[in-house]
Amino acid sequence: MREFPPTPPDRTEQAAALLREMGTPLLIHQPSYSILNRWIEDGLLDTLERVGAGCIAFSPLAQGLLTGKYLDGVPAGSRAARGDSSLSADQLGEPNLARVRALNDIARARGQSLAQLALSWALRDPRMTSVLVGASSVAQLEENVAAAGQAAFSAGELAAIDQQSSGTGINIWAASSAE
Repeated sequence: MREFPPTPPDRTEQAAALLREMGTPLLIHQPSYSILNRWIEDGLLDTLERVGAGCIAFSPLAQGLLTGKYLDGVPAGSRAARGDSSLSADQLGEPNLARVRALNDIARARGQSLAQLALSWALRDPRMTSVLVGASSVAQLEENVAAAGQAAFSAGELAAIDQQSSGTGINIWAASSAE
């Protein structure tokens, strides 16, 4: 019988057990998570809830893809245009950019920016403790903070978001998670 490597939820369960044995609780897990990178929904959030740990998502704006910066394509002079980005050319290809534009339409219908939609969406699950965002200006920080408290979504909005979020290949940390 072939053995499969443990999944991130299995490994998290093992880590929580080891920490308990040492008298140290697992308090928080920090996985990558966004509308376009939903791998933690396949058991990790359930595991964290079961072991009593919080979840703080990093890269909830998908390395900038969900900021609105790429709505008209990859900007000339950007890190992505220079090949100095953690996002690959495939991840910045037209199929994903079309998804981002569709998500932007959903955001505008909600009276939000794309970044606010992405952050509100990530915070909609009560198991999500917080999200980590970077801001290069006070205006960006204020825009991001405005997403707090807007985590209520209609069933139609969630269905539309789900339709745009599959098959993106955005989990650039998948390989390191499987080691």
